[in-house]
Amino acid sequence: MTFHDLQQALLENLRWRIRSGEATERGLARHTGISQPHLHNVLKGRRVLSFDKADELLVRLNLDLLDLLPPNRLREPGPRR
Repeated sequence: MTFHDLQQALLENLRWRIRSGEATERGLARHTGISQPHLHNVLKGRRVLSFDKADELLVRLNLDLLDLLPPNRLREPGPRR
């Protein structure tokens, strides 16, 4: 798994929160301290989320990187690809 994969998993988590009605773009932006236009562009793939902002999102949403991993990825480390 790469950092890009983790970033995509974080964005998919945010998109799911919006689709499920748990949150709105505006509410997520307000809660996480990211401007709503920037968050919108990140969610649409037009902008990239910096590592600092990704960390801030994880902290403010009380998420851990392990929360972003699919269950089949939670295993003992194996040989590198």
